[in-house]
Amino acid sequence: MIAFAGHDAYLATRPAAQQVALSDLRTRIARIIPQAEEVISYAMPGFRLGRRVIAGYAGFARNCGYYPHSGKILPQFAAELTAAGFRFTPGALQFTPDHPIPDDLLARLIAARLAEADAHP
Repeated sequence: MIAFAGHDAYLATRPAAQQVALSDLRTRIARIIPQAEEVISYAMPGFRLGRRVIAGYAGFARNCGYYPHSGKILPQFAAELTAAGFRFTPGALQFTPDHPIPDDLLARLIAARLAEADAHP
């Protein structure tokens, strides 16, 4: 597993289109949870509040991924994610630079994760 010094170091390893898409996602997450600390968790960029990682992201050969760091969040949005054409598992939402996560959906995913984290401190 590669150890990255931070989000910028991670992003520098990605292809140009992913750098743009993931940098945009990073900015949008930071706007939603400005009090979160940027961390590297599981060799991926993430955002932590207290001891819990609330959101993370990564780039892969064919797609990018958003990670709520919980297996309970994405299933709550299954119908909407499927209707919007996203592929997902309980712990990962796949997107591409051409098909990013809409702002309102991202905000609701993070709100659900924050509510879960608050309910189980």
